[in-house]
Amino acid sequence: MIGSVEDDVLLLEEPNDNVYVNLRHTKDFQFVTVNTFSTTSSKVFLIDAANPLSGLTLIWECEGQAHCIVEHHRGILYLFTDASKDGQSVDHHYLLRSPLSTSGPRIWENVFVLEEDSVVEDVDFSDKYLALIIREGKNFRICSVTLPLPVGKGELNLKELNPQFLPLPQSVTQISPGPNYDFCSTTMRFTISSPVMPDAVVDYDLSNGTWNIIQQQNLLHERTRILYGTASSGRINQKLSSLIDVESDNNPWNELSEFYGWEHYDVPSHDGVMVPLTIVYSHSHRKENSNPGLLHGHGAYGELLDKRWRSELKSLLDRGWVIAYADVRGGGGRGKKWHHDGRSAKKQNAIEDYIASARFLMDKGIVKEDKLAGWGYSAGGLLVASAINQRPDLFRAAILKVPFLDPTNTLLYPILPLIAADYEEFGYPGDVDDFNAIRRYSPYDNIPKDTVFPAVLVTSSFSTRFGVWEAAKWAARVRERTIYDPECPVLLNLTTDIVEENRYLHCKESALETAFLLKVVGS
Repeated sequence: MIGSVEDDVLLLEEPNDNVYVNLRHTKDFQFVTVNTFSTTSSKVFLIDAANPLSGLTLIWECEGQAHCIVEHHRGILYLFTDASKDGQSVDHHYLLRSPLSTSGPRIWENVFVLEEDSVVEDVDFSDKYLALIIREGKNFRICSVTLPLPVGKGELNLKELNPQFLPLPQSVTQISPGPNYDFCSTTMRFTISSPVMPDAVVDYDLSNGTWNIIQQQNLLHERTRILYGTASSGRINQKLSSLIDVESDNNPWNELSEFYGWEHYDVPSHDGVMVPLTIVYSHSHRKENSNPGLLHGHGAYGELLDKRWRSELKSLLDRGWVIAYADVRGGGGRGKKWHHDGRSAKKQNAIEDYIASARFLMDKGIVKEDKLAGWGYSAGGLLVASAINQRPDLFRAAILKVPFLDPTNTLLYPILPLIAADYEEFGYPGDVDDFNAIRRYSPYDNIPKDTVFPAVLVTSSFSTRFGVWEAAKWAARVRERTIYDPECPVLLNLTTDIVEENRYLHCKESALETAFLLKVVGS
């Protein structure tokens, strides 16, 4: 609160605790947008930035919770949303437009016609160009078209606008736009992510198609070639003096596909739904029915599973490990239905998807039986722990990082941080049906008795974001109920640092996790 409140003017009041309000401005700074959304409805209001006391103008309203981003460009409003179309839920975003000034009811029209199996994942506006992140099947692309777009012609065929594409590696699994604050600039910044390439921060000039990698981790290709025995003696002598790679024309993206491969599979779950599974492995160490594996999972909040290259996993890859990522239901990437089918009373679907992915890895000989470990962070810890409860025979070890292990009790205390938002994701224990559903999948309430449990490293923090008692009581109960095996310890670490910017502590924790896996599972 700045200054006196006597002259303040009330523009919007939302007394309902279940309704969220979000404010942002359009990139041209002409308008302020106010988004209000709940599980039942979503609205977008517009405020003239030059005259904010003129009040709010409702420009969009739809049933259900929808993601809505509004931009303004030279008298045209653009809406990027995943709201239902004609009463039917959609599994992707799309772009709409409408004139700013309208005499009658506002009409929004679809902007682009795309080819089948192509969707717009994200958009970014500048004064002269529109950048689109497009997913074609499993491949991601960035293209740009010139603004303003033609009007009065109905839906536009993207091909007819002569889009300019940025050449990308086929292994790209995620593209994230940067802040791109300068609306008048022709250059936009993106982060390109891949399972076999360190994140590349790219400046892309939309006016001429040129691009430049301005930041990317250097993983010393020549040193890795020496490790794998693929470097010639002349190159070894030449490179050892500097240990710095020079970017070559045939590998401008600094891809690591020379050493590591990646593959994508569709795994049938218990109900026939196909679950995406991505694996990363070392070319020289992959052998059928012999490799250990680490299976990542999350499956909550509609969030994408992070499949970016992680340097801390290089040590495991170089020892023959297969790193796998299961995009189970409850997560993102396949729209709202995919998220809804793995949350609350349907959380068991996500657990079954994860178990199916684990079985697939062993049935196909990708990972050796009794050599599979699970890895889950936060809500992903709930997923992995629940899968272990139901199928402890599938896993040799697991790492549960600040896991959510006791939803039955934790959700009963609304004073705890973030609990109110978790009711929609995990269920409301005040409802009898939801309470019974939570009890059925809760890791703490379903620990099997008199069973040999996998080795587990469970870590937590005294941060207020996480309940440190959950990890402690879960570890104690596992030790109490399961059969003791000195080769399968249940270890508890309560000194985890969750500040992502503290890279030194992050390295220390990654080293602990790697040492645990190598000790328990081997290489």
